[in-house]
Amino acid sequence: MERNTEILREKKRKAQEHRGEKQMSYSARERINLLADQGSFLELGALAHSSVSGMEERTPADGLIGGMIRVDGREAVVQAMDISVLSGTEGEVHLRKSEFFHSYAKKRKLPLFNLCEGGGLRMPDGMGSDGISDKLFPSSLLDHGRESPIMTAILGESYGGPTWMAVTSDFVTQVRGTSMAVAGPRMLEIASGEEMSAEDLGGPDMHAVYTGQIDHIAEDEREAIAALRRFFSYMPSSAEETPLRKPSIEDSAVDHCNLEEVVPSNLRRAYDMNLLLLRLFDKDSFMNFRSFYGKALITGLARLNGRVTGVIASQPLHKAGASGPEECDKAVDFICLCDSYHIPLIFLHDTPGFRISSRAEKQKMPAKIMNWNTALAKSTIPKYSIIVRKSIGAAYGNMCGPGMGADAVAAWPSAEINFTGPDVGINVVYGKHIGKAERPEIERSKYLEQWNFDSSPYKAAGKFLLEDIIEPNQTRSFLMRFLESAGASGEIKSKRRLADWPMSH
Repeated sequence: MERNTEILREKKRKAQEHRGEKQMSYSARERINLLADQGSFLELGALAHSSVSGMEERTPADGLIGGMIRVDGREAVVQAMDISVLSGTEGEVHLRKSEFFHSYAKKRKLPLFNLCEGGGLRMPDGMGSDGISDKLFPSSLLDHGRESPIMTAILGESYGGPTWMAVTSDFVTQVRGTSMAVAGPRMLEIASGEEMSAEDLGGPDMHAVYTGQIDHIAEDEREAIAALRRFFSYMPSSAEETPLRKPSIEDSAVDHCNLEEVVPSNLRRAYDMNLLLLRLFDKDSFMNFRSFYGKALITGLARLNGRVTGVIASQPLHKAGASGPEECDKAVDFICLCDSYHIPLIFLHDTPGFRISSRAEKQKMPAKIMNWNTALAKSTIPKYSIIVRKSIGAAYGNMCGPGMGADAVAAWPSAEINFTGPDVGINVVYGKHIGKAERPEIERSKYLEQWNFDSSPYKAAGKFLLEDIIEPNQTRSFLMRFLESAGASGEIKSKRRLADWPMSH
């Protein structure tokens, strides 16, 4: 027995010490140790290797390191591609291991962390009708149903499998200088003749502008892994639990901030909604999602008196807070995330309406608006809606206005609510007449004076279409009271009707 134990230890030592010709800033095991609590990594499959005869010594662990870890004391599953083994490509045994990690996480409702860098399916293993037939997409990847959070970091050039993992994850961070795509530049050039650098093909700036398939951009690997840990701190370990609540914050400094100083009364004057969020939620608790994509809408996680909440807020600093196609997709993804993991949602309105343009129509703007509304209608998590400065037209509904499923809708006293703003309304109704007038500007001013539809919140409140009009500095306490009432009889849980909504739609 002693001899057998020594042989086992030697085999595991050789597998763990292997470093191929390709060097990286951190090895796969070092990346796992950055993520995991110290000493908590239990590796599984260290003795695995390629099933191809003669490749045993060259493929320790078959290029995939994984097992059990703890993150902030919570059990989780991790898998990390080993770029030093055949460029991190996926062979038969590699894929079998990955399927085990994903399936085990789903079966036991454990969080899953993917640390990705790899070249996709290994050519020899995938060739032929028999080679490809057992290496298609596993059901555990396609039918996870948000049973537990899946978090992915793109830490190097990642094609094929790592990309599928990322776009089916709840949270994705990508390091600058890396790439994530279906296939790499070399295959792209051979297949289509298109020449492109890896970063132009699938770098974080490309995803930030065009796809929205990542949630966070990191400057280096440490920042990426720190982002995974921070996101996880807001999540429950599984859909059967609720997010961890931190101790209540007594006499918080944010309670004494003057919110009126942040928001200009002039509707045409831009300001940064992030400044309001910093004062409204617990100190240093707001984590922005996809700040680089759909910039007219802010989505993120925060804590309010220690309780995890989701935030969807207009951003007047970008296009006056008017949402377009990208903002719609961003909102839907975030509503699905929060509803699936029992996270209440807070909406903060300051929008002149949706962006109307031929480009938006070509990007299926009507369908995207209705997708957003459908996600709202199906969500069952508590939702609270505050009209901060203005909320105009259909966007008033999409930001969870009256009749759209909010537990409570309130407005600041200076808020403006209407079908359209007066300038647009005058142009639509009287534009031709004004254009023919001898002095158009004087004529326009005259109509503006007559355009006396009451946009203040008092008319709606008078008919109890709004639950309340509140002073700006009462916003935090108003939301805290409603959150406490929602959880008064137990944990706040949704019915998870959005858990199967496609991750990328």
